[in-house]
Amino acid sequence: MSVVLYRIDERLIHGQVVMGWGPQLSVEHYVVVDDDLASSEWEQDLYRLGLPDAASAEFLKADAARERLVVMEADTRRIVVLTRTIAAMGNLAKDDALRGREVNLGGLHHAADRTERISYVFLGPMEEEGLQALVEEGVHVYARDLPGSRAVELKALLV
Repeated sequence: MSVVLYRIDERLIHGQVVMGWGPQLSVEHYVVVDDDLASSEWEQDLYRLGLPDAASAEFLKADAARERLVVMEADTRRIVVLTRTIAAMGNLAKDDALRGREVNLGGLHHAADRTERISYVFLGPMEEEGLQALVEEGVHVYARDLPGSRAVELKALLV
């Protein structure tokens, strides 16, 4: 499998992803799934500034990314797929497209309707529903900010 990590993280490409997960997983390519960012070349350029020279990135709308999942899984590069939202990852997972895969929660931050579950994961009712929908699509969901940290299973995050 060429996709070595599916991750939901509101910050997308940032230090934990590039410096923490990148070397650990020998990541060569990042696929950022975000409808707004896919349409903004200058923002894409900003995110690319944080990549090591040996890595590349592409920015796709959710529907386009979903259509390319099979291609990504067959790619020879080691790929990380990042979404900003649970809903975007849910779009990728529709119709069992991610059945049997794992999705990492890496950073869902404070918002008015969310409560802290662990220091880097804040969830509200909408987020809980979206995560449950991922599970119903056959996805194993867990939280882990860095590779050396303890994984926290989804059931421990839900109230």
